[in-house]
Amino acid sequence: MARYVFVTWDGGGNRMPTIAIARALLRRGHEVRVLGHDSQADAYRGAGLDFTAYASAPGFVLDSGPRGLLRLVFDRGMAEDTLALLVEHPADVVVVDCLLVSVLDALDRMGRRYAVLEHTLHDFLASGMRALAAIGWTRGVKVGAARAHAMPIVVASVPALVAPFAPQPALSAHPGTVVYAGSMSAAVAANPTEPTVVLSLSTFRFPDLVVTWQRVLDAADGLDAHVVATLGPAVSPDELRIPHDIEVRKWMPHHELFPSASLVVGHGGHGTTLAALAHGVPVLTLPLDGASDQPRVGRAIARAGVGATMSRRSEPDAIRSAILALLADRAVHERAERLGHAVRTLDGPARAAEVLEMSAAA
Repeated sequence: MARYVFVTWDGGGNRMPTIAIARALLRRGHEVRVLGHDSQADAYRGAGLDFTAYASAPGFVLDSGPRGLLRLVFDRGMAEDTLALLVEHPADVVVVDCLLVSVLDALDRMGRRYAVLEHTLHDFLASGMRALAAIGWTRGVKVGAARAHAMPIVVASVPALVAPFAPQPALSAHPGTVVYAGSMSAAVAANPTEPTVVLSLSTFRFPDLVVTWQRVLDAADGLDAHVVATLGPAVSPDELRIPHDIEVRKWMPHHELFPSASLVVGHGGHGTTLAALAHGVPVLTLPLDGASDQPRVGRAIARAGVGATMSRRSEPDAIRSAILALLADRAVHERAERLGHAVRTLDGPARAAEVLEMSAAA
């Protein structure tokens, strides 16, 4: 049995990969603990995981914009909390969220064994980390070295949003190795009995979230399809004019929604997008944050021919036209079905657990 500590933060899209991999390790008989923000406690403990909250960051709320993200990335308090936890709960491998640069730097300097968990497109993160390196240098934090020494970098995604995938090397935990584990959500091939459109925007309240929701709802008004809107925790139904023929849910698991979906309309968040594609469902994205991975995810979908992307400021008529075009485009659906089959061949949590076992044994 090996001992693992996952170090994470309350970022929404990183929750599912962390829980899925941690639970896979538990099923294999390992000891697992999660360190995160106190706002995450219920979700992780509800998943059967031992959870410890950061002492340095009670009541954490991520500020929108670059400054808030930079404070998170270089937060030394989180690094100190991690080292303190490891004194009380020693670990064979520490699995650190890719954005927690200060934690990675501290572990690297102390010679601790760690892996990096990425929860979006690897190329986007790699380029972003290069941009952060100069900022890190002024703060005495090394960005590139920590990633190069990670054993390994585990990507909770697929190598490209195009099927078939390029041949992947055998699993390896060598320092700096990038391992694409696959989708972290269970999926089956979608088989809708009627045209069904799922509307699912961000769980984080981006500045344009409410107005974008209204445009999407107006676009879906009167569609000759079953429309389901999952609003999430960041917006209230009272803030919106919701057409009477749209089914509204506060939240529904992807594995309950997507098997009956014909199209998903989202904001380009990696987790929701990959979950839809794993079911073979095309995606229309309206990115809410230009500085995030959302525009890159949208462009990848468009290049792969498994959906489309457009501005969140598009008028409802334009959004409606895009929805109707994607519903009617058989070639898009066929490519999405092929991609879904390829994604489902990778058992993401099991692959991630296996390579982390290699890391513990190295």
